[in-house]
Amino acid sequence: ISLSSAESFARFMARLMFRLHAPRRKTAIENIMKCGITANPGEAYRIARESFEHFAVLVIESLKSRRFIDENSWRKRIELDIPRSSMKLLEEYGRGVILASGHLGNWEIAAQVLSFIKPVVGITKTMKNPYTERVVNSRKPRHRFSVAPKHSNDPGRFLSILKRGEILALMIDQYTYKKQIVVDFFKIPTATLASPAMLHLVTGTPIIFTYCIRTGPMFYRIKASEPVVFTPTGNRDNDARAITEKLNHKLEAAIRAHPEQYVWAHRRWKD
Repeated sequence: ISLSSAESFARFMARLMFRLHAPRRKTAIENIMKCGITANPGEAYRIARESFEHFAVLVIESLKSRRFIDENSWRKRIELDIPRSSMKLLEEYGRGVILASGHLGNWEIAAQVLSFIKPVVGITKTMKNPYTERVVNSRKPRHRFSVAPKHSNDPGRFLSILKRGEILALMIDQYTYKKQIVVDFFKIPTATLASPAMLHLVTGTPIIFTYCIRTGPMFYRIKASEPVVFTPTGNRDNDARAITEKLNHKLEAAIRAHPEQYVWAHRRWKD
């Protein structure tokens, strides 16, 4: 069906889910108010509802993107807001890059578009539903964008990706039990993935914080930071914490600017 019809149906289902799934609705509203996005319960309710709708549209546009975005036409729909220093790293052949992002905007579109510049490997969590997992694995990989499981018996897989000169895309806003450090996210301590910081400290690979904001039906703007610069102190744990905090601050600022496009319904703080 057409993009507009698919998105209308997705929004309807999202509004229905928002009304029926009380635990997720409650989590989203509580997270919004806990983070200080707004102190008004009615406004928090509106942002949470729009967040549900945004996620539904995100799924539809990610699945339909190959009809509208390809290697030759993507510039008609995608605006790049990337500093020259970061673009130089993305375009440099054989240079690995760590791309840190969060569940804001459309991270799938960002990965697809950046793969037109340099191969991208996204680290994904296996879906609990086997049918959903099958659809994701069949539709996600395209052009030079591929996916790798979050949990694997190969401890050196991240290093291999960077050695090949590819982009390693990591989400930094999921609660994690392994390879984690505790840092503040919206001034609230939570377990956070330490991999981007540790990989940077061990390999010297540059980190670029990036996110992709939806500006209209199948239109997006990809924003990136300057490469994260950090001078090691010799205390690797403290250095990793400092780098992770810096990345979290960048994500917080982006979320505050576009709260309706963030996935608020996941349990970011579990402690």
